[in-house]
Amino acid sequence: MKLHELSPAEGSKKSVKRIGRGPASGQGKTAGKGHKGQKARAGRGMRAGFEGGQMPLQRRIPKRGFNNIFAKEIATVNVSALDKTFEDGATVDIQALIDAGLVKKALDGVKVLGNGEISKKLTVQVNAYSEQAKQKIEAAGGKAEVI
Repeated sequence: MKLHELSPAEGSKKSVKRIGRGPASGQGKTAGKGHKGQKARAGRGMRAGFEGGQMPLQRRIPKRGFNNIFAKEIATVNVSALDKTFEDGATVDIQALIDAGLVKKALDGVKVLGNGEISKKLTVQVNAYSEQAKQKIEAAGGKAEVI
């Protein structure tokens, strides 16, 4: 096979429909734009969300609440999940939590919450702990280290 013998697969190339080329073309005269009006004119159309002077939906709907753009997104893990997942005496850091599937990604930090019970002696190294979580980890003989 040579370069000049190459051709596209059958049916993969379609010729462009030539619009506005006479009445017999099927898309002649107004070229699919109807008769007159803003949408028939050349140049820029209307911006997204424009409703012809009527108050746009985006502005009609009531706005509620507040979104703090400076808020930190913290990934959370319960002590019961640590107890189920890790062996006695293990060191649990952020990478170990990600590898175990308890946290998808670290985001702005990882916090351990005190929901459930823990019976294994673990050394946990994350960004933050709740009061209960810290007490439960230390009561089981482990260490709660802040990184």
